[in-house]
Amino acid sequence: ILTDHHEMGSNSSFFFQPGIQSRTHPLTPKLNQELTAEIGKYHAAAFDKIGSFYYTEEDYDDFYYGKGSTFPDINGSIGILFEQASSRGHIQETDNGLLTFPFTIRNQLTAFLSTIEAAQAMRTKLLNYQRDFYANSRSEAGGDAYIFGSQNDPARAAHLAQLLQRHQISVYEADKDYESKDLKFDKNSSYVVPKNQKHSRLLKGMFEKRTTFEDSLFYDISAWSFPLAFNLDFSENAPASLASTKIDSVSLPTPLTLSKSDYAYLLPWGDYYAPQALNAILNAGLRAKVGIQPFTSGGVIYDYGTVMIPVQNQKMNAEELNQFLDKVAKDAHLTINPVKTGLTEGIDLGSRKFIALEPQKIALLVGDGINATDAGEIWHLLDTRFHISITKLDTRSLSRTDLSKYTTLIMPTSGWGGGIDESSADKISEWVRSGGNFIGFKNAARWMKRQGLIDFTTVETENPATDVTFEQRRDFNGAQVIGGAIFKAKIDRSHPIAFGYDSSEINLFRDTTLFIETDDTSYKNPITYTDEPLVSGYISDINYEAIKGTRPFVQQSNGSGNVILFTDNTNFRAFWYGTTKLFMNAIFFNKAM
Repeated sequence: ILTDHHEMGSNSSFFFQPGIQSRTHPLTPKLNQELTAEIGKYHAAAFDKIGSFYYTEEDYDDFYYGKGSTFPDINGSIGILFEQASSRGHIQETDNGLLTFPFTIRNQLTAFLSTIEAAQAMRTKLLNYQRDFYANSRSEAGGDAYIFGSQNDPARAAHLAQLLQRHQISVYEADKDYESKDLKFDKNSSYVVPKNQKHSRLLKGMFEKRTTFEDSLFYDISAWSFPLAFNLDFSENAPASLASTKIDSVSLPTPLTLSKSDYAYLLPWGDYYAPQALNAILNAGLRAKVGIQPFTSGGVIYDYGTVMIPVQNQKMNAEELNQFLDKVAKDAHLTINPVKTGLTEGIDLGSRKFIALEPQKIALLVGDGINATDAGEIWHLLDTRFHISITKLDTRSLSRTDLSKYTTLIMPTSGWGGGIDESSADKISEWVRSGGNFIGFKNAARWMKRQGLIDFTTVETENPATDVTFEQRRDFNGAQVIGGAIFKAKIDRSHPIAFGYDSSEINLFRDTTLFIETDDTSYKNPITYTDEPLVSGYISDINYEAIKGTRPFVQQSNGSGNVILFTDNTNFRAFWYGTTKLFMNAIFFNKAM
């Protein structure tokens, strides 16, 4: 049994699971919830004894396996959430009278002790349940396998394989190349995961796509399919015979030593860590350009977004540059290619279609009015994953900040820009018009439009509550929320926002109902949702009709500057690797747009 102790609003009492039964994930056995309810009787008896009030089955749920109290349910255990009304410190006035900190401690301790009592009394039931859970999981798994990979970006595929291994799921090399429908899997860049293994039910929970639900309300997100989150090619029914050698520990690619060139080097942008490499190159004072059209050099096809580093007229000589780029490539787990000539098939290396890139000095808005979680995801991505230093600017001191030292300013999800006063807003607008690159996310859009930074038209929806009783009103309104689902979009690969992607479709995570109409000029809509966009998760019928054909990305010039808006979170919870490149393109390639 795993107990997950939390706090909730002060006017509540104490909650323990089971939660709302219609929202339990279908992969969780019914016996799990029955055992949870039986354990709950021990909690009830203990709380009755001390006179504390409580409730159960009216709130929360066991759907999203990423929660502390639900993850055990897909691993043969019983997860139990405890929610205690918060005293917010020493003592708090509430609807239930004065609530003290010692009282809240006593309730949590009582719940813990009643769990111990239940575990002792139900020992045999719990052990039998866990044994049967794994036995049944294997029998339900089937004899085939998942296969996933990416020739364009082996690091992204390796990170998913590492995540599976962290959950004690076995991963294998592919025995040979494999084709499934329109997908081709190269054995050297693919991973095979047999379904029939100890944690087969967890594996299914991580990989499944689900679009039908018993309930329309969710405490957390309704979709998280990892192959979609990593935006990888994958097949759900590959033969298990494809699995050859089990991989003890998946490692990121290790490039060969970089051969010296006296002319130029080419950095393909498809690699996940290409932004890390480019940032290191630009910060070293080196010149680099991005190719806005594909070309072929030395028999190698280079796609949109290839970065070219000239050898001549650099602050390093040819030998120093070679050694520096060799280290950059190895640090970023990618390959940089030396070339001997500027003559190619397609745009030549001296073409005007190579656009000069500039070092980026990035600032991130934090503090009042800014969603701390979304800001933290961006900070983590840049600082920890890509080793790109940023400055965090507190909205309360923005009016005293010199913005001229920054090239890019990022505004995460914001409550209508509530923490930004009028003088600070005017300062941002002037900074943009003077050449700044402003990137906003989700409901920051409202503030950006109000400030005159960007213009767009939203698709408005109206869902009248007909035949809805007063008692049903909360559920009706809650069902109109997109709590977190996955949608498919088309991308224009020639647009700089899509550089590095090798497919004309992409999977996007969305948890807002901000739908933006497309522009009449088609090339201003490089990302648009398809006509049947839902891939996994829940969305109401009216919102589903509204989202079709809309655009989750808007880019507009403003004076000498550039303004970019994402309606979706490209960095969700740091595991949404598949859309990271969109965000990094918005930073490095904004002038090419």
